[in-house]
Amino acid sequence: MIPFHRKYRFVFILFLFYLPSCTETKTMEVTATAYNSVESQTKKGDPTTTAFGDKLKPGMKAIAVSRDLLAVEGIEHGAEVEIKGLPGKYKVLDKMNRRWTKKIDIYMGENVAQAREWGMKQVEISWIVD
Repeated sequence: MIPFHRKYRFVFILFLFYLPSCTETKTMEVTATAYNSVESQTKKGDPTTTAFGDKLKPGMKAIAVSRDLLAVEGIEHGAEVEIKGLPGKYKVLDKMNRRWTKKIDIYMGENVAQAREWGMKQVEISWIVD
């Protein structure tokens, strides 16, 4: 039989292993626009390379986020973000110019008409923070 104080030590050790795995889901309303991999909207000379260095391809579910969401809200490069009203999860692969706050840009490949049709909307996003 295990002594009483050793049982508690075992439970405490299990708790320490569990603690780092705790996560929090954050939700926020942001302005959402859309962008394309065309030079007039992105980096000159290489419109498919993001500010993080990732390569975008039409059909990817990717977003760019304003830098305040990266710095203050805990959204990280590669994080998966749900956008209320849109199917699936979008991966954070790009970051926006410093002038923007509380904003995301949804990647829409090379379809400029689709991005214009999207326009600008207020949407609710959610993501997991470790």
